[in-house]
Amino acid sequence: MLQPLVLVPGLMCDGAAWAPVLPLLQASGRVGPILVVDHGLCDNLTEMARQLLATSPPRFAMAGHSMGGRVALEAYRLEPARITHLALLDTGHAPLAEGQAGQQEVHKRQALAQLARSSGVRAMAASWVQGMVHPERLGDAALIGAILDMFERKSADVFERQIRALIGRPDGEPVLRSLAVPTLVLTGRQDSWASVEQHRALHARVAPEAQAVLEIIEEAGHMVPMERPAELTAALLRWLARPGA
Repeated sequence: MLQPLVLVPGLMCDGAAWAPVLPLLQASGRVGPILVVDHGLCDNLTEMARQLLATSPPRFAMAGHSMGGRVALEAYRLEPARITHLALLDTGHAPLAEGQAGQQEVHKRQALAQLARSSGVRAMAASWVQGMVHPERLGDAALIGAILDMFERKSADVFERQIRALIGRPDGEPVLRSLAVPTLVLTGRQDSWASVEQHRALHARVAPEAQAVLEIIEEAGHMVPMERPAELTAALLRWLARPGA
């Protein structure tokens, strides 16, 4: 029986974030049923994880992108026996920093939330996306349009809820140190939000039992599933081919 795969979107993302990858995974003949989860109106990462677990198969592989990687870590913390493989893509594990660094992050996120309220979600997304894809893709009308359309499908209220979830995020390091399933850590070389250095630090904290692999996708920013679907699919298939828990 082929392995079910649960895909966890990031901030304000939905199935469109994974749409370029899905046909490639399905055409491989090496993946079972694929579920893309929706975070609904949750404003807490642990609640997002509980909702994910309630709608997922009894046993499954899981890949989380951006905020979805943090949700995936929470799902593993809650029910590790159900998860056979874990992929953490363009994401992080640290809680909100103390002091000025944390205050600056909160201010930046709240400014985007205010822009979404005052000018609309699409206007906010047009500002947000400038640092979220490889610079050379900013002129790619199809890619940028798909990202803006995806954000616009969600409301400013949903954005504020997900911002609260990220500001209140738990420390993922204890979960990383507990991992005992094949783990993939992956990011885009030009990801300015979740850097290569951040992923090296995350990778270094994964328990040895997980035999974590770190992969860097060249010529890609934060939105790797949409920017480089073929390269991401190849990495995911290598990861899924490893014997699971």
